[in-house]
Amino acid sequence: MVNEADETSQGVPALDEAAVNDLVEMIHFLASAKDAMSDDMVTRIANTASESMTLLDRLLRNEGLRRLLQVLDRPESQFLLVSLADAIGKMSRELATIPPAQGGISGIWRVAREPGTQEGLRALSMLGKYWNEALRDLHRRGS
Repeated sequence: MVNEADETSQGVPALDEAAVNDLVEMIHFLASAKDAMSDDMVTRIANTASESMTLLDRLLRNEGLRRLLQVLDRPESQFLLVSLADAIGKMSRELATIPPAQGGISGIWRVAREPGTQEGLRALSMLGKYWNEALRDLHRRGS
């Protein structure tokens, strides 16, 4: 136990046995980590850190990516992304279980009559419309 008189006279609190044991364990851990890392590992870690910082710098300076992240943070964009992820999963499972398309006009006609095809074409059409409007606006403004 630490004596209060010793603390005040020395100015620095004394460590109890548990604290000393914790420090010893920490020193052993750090020494083991140092011994386990070769020069090649340290070089690779340093290169990875350097390349990561360069990539992060480029990403943070990219106005288009920052704008995309702002849009993706909106609730309606989150709904779109979640539904897109679900649709991709369902599509993957369904494609794995159905036979390959035979081709021909009759196959196209069959697919064209499905409501999902019409909804998919409508969604892509709307995307194209708004994407082209935004692209033309950016070019007009010179941004």
